[in-house]
Amino acid sequence: MSTYLPTIKQLQYLVALHEHGHFGRAAEASFVSQSTLSAGIRELESLLGVTLVERSRRVVRFTTLGEQVVEKAHRLLREAEELSDLVRASGKPLSGTLRMSVIPTIAPFMLPRILPRLKKERPDLKLFLREETSHDAVESLHHGRVDCVLLALPFATGEVDKAHIADDRLHVAFPKDDPRDPPEVVHPSMIDEGRLLLLEDGHCLKEHALAACNRPELRASATMIGTSLHTLVQMVDNDLGLTMLPEMAIDAGILHDTQVVARPLKSQAASREIALIWRKNSPRKADFELLAQELRAG
Repeated sequence: MSTYLPTIKQLQYLVALHEHGHFGRAAEASFVSQSTLSAGIRELESLLGVTLVERSRRVVRFTTLGEQVVEKAHRLLREAEELSDLVRASGKPLSGTLRMSVIPTIAPFMLPRILPRLKKERPDLKLFLREETSHDAVESLHHGRVDCVLLALPFATGEVDKAHIADDRLHVAFPKDDPRDPPEVVHPSMIDEGRLLLLEDGHCLKEHALAACNRPELRASATMIGTSLHTLVQMVDNDLGLTMLPEMAIDAGILHDTQVVARPLKSQAASREIALIWRKNSPRKADFELLAQELRAG
């Protein structure tokens, strides 16, 4: 049996290359030079006696075995992270480094209100934030790139634990002079499918909006735009259509200096659940529950 085992650093380099598909970007994400990352992966291949990555000037392609090794590396790195978490969890509650992904339809509206207080009340906490779509954030969680995710449910998250933060009602946003003169509460039947503007795939708000309306034809007719809620509001303000907005965005002032009018959507599913999720059986569960309390207090 070989006494030589891959190092954590070598596995991190391999995973970074797989994630970014480019030696330069992988090295930058790993905070090392490209030559250091390349040498680390070559050492790993030499140690294992196999080729994991096919290299050319234009493309980086993983071999079939390389893909299998990457999958195993993700698990090993996650276990290493959890070992470190176990030690941190034995210290002061909600202290040390914590990496959290936040989805774009929450981050700009919730975090500015919460972060100053969190910094003041939890000075020993070093919170590193990563803004990602729901799909990418959940993937980052299960691959160990982040410790927890602040997102909106329902969404397919896999095996996780969660803490409820808040319910966030959906509103329909119209141009101020819309000929339909939107009432105080908007029924889904009032929504013109040819004018509905939504975020692209990967953003859970799109699915929440479509589910709340329960009109299959909207999925086929709505315009999916890979942009932010702020851009959608500007498009509505310029009479290019209408959109769906969460209440937290409206409360945070997203409609200030616009002529856009927002009305609550009348539907049994017209809200999303804001939640904090983390990997099941994480040793930092107590930290995440404390963080959820802080987020609810905001």
